[in-house]
Amino acid sequence: MLKYITSICLFSIVFSGLAQSKTIDLNKKDSLVYEQPYGIRLGVDLNRLAQNFYKEDYKGLEITGDYRLSQNLYVAAELGNEENTRDEDNFNFTTTGSYLKLGVDLNVYDNWYGMNNSIYIGGRYAYSTFKQKINSYQIYDSNRYWSEDFVTGTENLSEFDGLNASWFEFVLGTKVELFKNLYLGASVRLGYLLSNKTGDGFANIWIPGFNKTTEDSNFGSGYNYSVSYLIPLYKKAKKKKKVVPNTDKEPNPTK
Repeated sequence: MLKYITSICLFSIVFSGLAQSKTIDLNKKDSLVYEQPYGIRLGVDLNRLAQNFYKEDYKGLEITGDYRLSQNLYVAAELGNEENTRDEDNFNFTTTGSYLKLGVDLNVYDNWYGMNNSIYIGGRYAYSTFKQKINSYQIYDSNRYWSEDFVTGTENLSEFDGLNASWFEFVLGTKVELFKNLYLGASVRLGYLLSNKTGDGFANIWIPGFNKTTEDSNFGSGYNYSVSYLIPLYKKAKKKKKVVPNTDKEPNPTK
């Protein structure tokens, strides 16, 4: 029995010595690993959807989507269709058409642990095909002495088919995860027309996806509000290092 007690004592002394000789890391780093979802995020533009209800002469729908390529890089697209009737100074016209926008978004926001929000900048190449229809117009008649100078025209109520336009679009936006995989987004867009095919004698004053054009400028602007849902396809692990501060304070030798 004495033999076993002596062996246990010797083992304890050796183990204690080895434990005391081990170097203590005062700035120990704890590695945190969590998995981030990668997949397709699909949604709708709430701005265009709402205009269907409060604008009598507007019909439109835009589908938004993106796919995560890496930690901060996404390929993005918007597909839409719009019909808009507008009154200008002396005429009324309707524009009907579809558009497609393709590009990338770069997330510049550094998320907290476990979050998937984004503040992003991006670019799109956009292409729209559409038609314009003149519904009514007014002409100036100097021979009508006792009535209004402008009268409603009854001829040349033309329709122009096969029109198209292309532009580059700069995007600044944000997406916030409200609930798991459900996002609310907003963005502002600045477009620059690259091409603009017009009808004979009738300018493209409004282009689906681009909005209103101006005679002396190729620039246009727009915005959207979106709600989207992420369909997770797989996950990738991301490793973050968390520094655990040393709470053991050494005694101050001056005291």
